[in-house]
Order: sequence, then structure tokens, then C-alpha cells
Amino acid sequence: MKRFLLMIFLLNLAIVLTSCGDEPGSSGVGGAVSGDEPGSHDRVANHQDHKDHDDHKDTSGQRDHDGHDDHKDEDEHKEHSGHSDHKDKDGHKDHDGHGEHRGHSDHGEEGNEDHVELSAEEAAAAGIVVAEAGRESLSQTLTLPAELHLDADRVATVTSQVNGRIERLVAGEGDIVTRGQTLAFLSSRELAALVSELLVASTAENLALATLRREETLYADRITSQADLEAARAALAAARAAHNGIKNKLRAVGIANSELGALANADDGTLATYRIRAPISGVVARRAATLGATISAGDQGSEPMFTIVDDSVLWADIAIYKQDVEIVQAGDPVRLLSVGGKLVGEGQIATVLPLVDETSRTVTARMIVDNGDRKLRPGQFVSAEIETRVAREQLFIPSRAIVQVEGRPAVFVPSGDGFEPRPVRFEAGTDARRTAILSGLAEGEAYVAQGAFTLKAQLEKDAFGDGHAH
Repeated sequence: MKRFLLMIFLLNLAIVLTSCGDEPGSSGVGGAVSGDEPGSHDRVANHQDHKDHDDHKDTSGQRDHDGHDDHKDEDEHKEHSGHSDHKDKDGHKDHDGHGEHRGHSDHGEEGNEDHVELSAEEAAAAGIVVAEAGRESLSQTLTLPAELHLDADRVATVTSQVNGRIERLVAGEGDIVTRGQTLAFLSSRELAALVSELLVASTAENLALATLRREETLYADRITSQADLEAARAALAAARAAHNGIKNKLRAVGIANSELGALANADDGTLATYRIRAPISGVVARRAATLGATISAGDQGSEPMFTIVDDSVLWADIAIYKQDVEIVQAGDPVRLLSVGGKLVGEGQIATVLPLVDETSRTVTARMIVDNGDRKLRPGQFVSAEIETRVAREQLFIPSRAIVQVEGRPAVFVPSGDGFEPRPVRFEAGTDARRTAILSGLAEGEAYVAQGAFTLKAQLEKDAFGDGHAH
């Protein structure tokens, strides 16, 4: 290489010397230079030679230039490789600051972030148990809203059956009364007229009876005729019919049989006194009667004088939704819970009413509630837990197999070389140990029945490690 460069240099020097000798005025220039500065001609020749060498470098020396570029690329590659090795060794980023981040992104695209990589041996050592989802029959416990009502057969509204005026009030609101007990006294001219008719009818019957006995005696002595005897018998029957008719009128206005005899012997001042009596035993829930008020019998627009309720027995009307109507039956056990979750009553469904409520679109199941201690009140809202006797087949898995992953319920399923979470929907409150799956898991599909929390912890640990690397 050195020999070649030396030959090129000598050739260029010869060309320069020849051109200097041939060009007009060149010697003058050379003489001027020589005359001014000794040895300047050699410097000019060297300068020209250097220029020609540069030209030759640009043209004929292209190979050397290319070789130099190759060498430069090789050195840059070594330098970059050395820098990368330095980064890997010391844990620093490369010169553009993106090498390590770029590698992490590539990993995130290729792999599944929601995936726990575990071999079969590692899963067994961690207590992971895989099972197949299957259907089971289970008697459901439904929790439904209910409202307490009075037993319609134990509510009585009290009105007067005769016209009159209230002279005395005996019972007030909140008083506990028994059946037949007097609630108020009325003064009634209508009652007085009926009692008078009763007295007249009673007297007429007694007279007709005496006449018949006399005719029977006379007929026995052959003093009277058969026709007179028959007439006396007919008169007695008519008097008795009239008497019984008046008694029935008095019974219709609430006079008991035991009182009819007393009315016949009552003083004149008590003939017009009418007693308002309690038709059932219970509590006076409301009293609209006021002292001195006039009562009109049969007035449909007037308010009842008294309202008596027997709240020792209540109805619990339970709202059954349409999807549960077919599985709720009469006889199903029921537990009633207060708003705070306290047990307030137990029993069973007495009947399921056939009508659908037009507003709520629910069917009413009725339960008879014993309220002898008076702790429950009509109008109170409770929750009814119904243990249905009709079992439904559903896809069940252990409740512990369901975990929360990113705020959603999920189960872990085998996936390749590990496990991954699968979102599911389930029926809330199915059972304390088992849960009915509505979607997300198919019958016969493998899932992690035990150890789901271990996998969740490992998944969160991996996620935390990735975030820390950033």
C-alpha cells in the first residue's frame, strides 16, 4: 500500500513539473516567487501535489473511502454493542432512554396479563383443586317483601240498628273489650215502640191461650161446639205468630233472647234504652260516637260508632314475583324478619291468591301470624324468608370459588400452562356454601374449586411487579 502511494506521488510530481515548464509565464511566476522567497517553488509544487492528491482521493481513492466507511460502521456497531452490554450489566437504560421500556411493551403485547403461570406440580403444591361444573337440585330460600295486615275476620265496625240518641258512652279508644260487652247506651223511641208491641203480643197470646183452655173444658162437658173449640185454637196460633214476629224484630235490632223476657217485665223508663254491644273481643281501635249525637240506623254515609280489632292474629301478605310464582306453594315454611334482621314470627304459607296485582305485577302469598304478645302491628313491613319445597336444577359451584378480580366476580379456569380469571354472573343469596351460576361457566367445564384466593393473590402480585418496573 505504501509503495502504491509513493508511485502515485512521484507520478503527480512529474506531471506538475512538466506543466510548470510548459505553461506560459509559469517561469515568471516561479522566478518571482524564487526571487522573493528562496525555496517557495517547492512549497507551491507541494501544495499542488497535495491538491492533486485530494482529487485523486476523491476519485481513484473511492475504494479506500468505502473501506473507511465500513470500518467506521464496524466501530460504531462495536461501540453500540458495548453500550448495550453495559446497560445489561449495570441495569441502566441505553442512550435513547427507551430500550428497556420498549422491551416491556413487547412482552405485554405477546403475553396475557391476566394469567398465572403454574405447572401441574406447582398447582398441586399450592393446594389448587380443579373440578368440573355440574348441575344440582337445591331447595331455594327466597327473601321477599311482606306487609302485615289485620285479619279481615277479626275486624268489626259497630253501628246502631235503631234510631236514637247517645245518652252514655262506656268504652273509649284503646280499651280492651269482650264480645257482648256494652259500649254505649242510646235512648230510642223506635225501640220503645217495638217493646210495646212485644208486650201487647205477649198479652194477646196469653189471652188466646186462656180462651182455648176454657173452650176445651166446655167442649169436654159438651157445653160448647166443635167449631168454637177450633176457633179458639186458631186465635191462639195467630197470637203466638204475632208475638214471635215482634220477638224477631227485636232480635234483628240486636236484642238477645235472654233480654226479651226482661223487657216484658222492665220498668216503663227502661223500655226505650238501647245498648250498643261489642260483636267481637278485641281493642277499640277507633270511636266516632260522641255523647248526645243522634244516630240514624241504616245510614250508609255515617261513620261507624266504634271500630274493634282483634290483632292477636295478623296476616302477612308476601309479594311473590312472577319468576317465583311456580315454586311457592301453600304449606311452605316462612320466617318473618324485622328491618333489623330480628326474627319476629314463624309459620307457613296459608294460601296463594290467584290474582296478579295490576300495579306491582306480583302475586300475594298469605301467611297467618300469631301475635298474641301484640309486638307486631298492622301496616308494618317485614322480610319473609320462604323455604320452597320445589327444587330447581341449576349450575352450582362452591361459593369460595368466586373471587373479585378488578372489581368483578370471576372464577379461575385452566388456560395453557396456568390459570386465568373468567367473569361470571351468579344468583345472589343462593346458599351459604354453594352459588348458582347464571352465565360465564358452562356445564362440564373445568374451574378452580379450591385455591382461587391463592391464584388471585399471585395475579395481584404479578400486576404489582409489572407496575413497579415502569
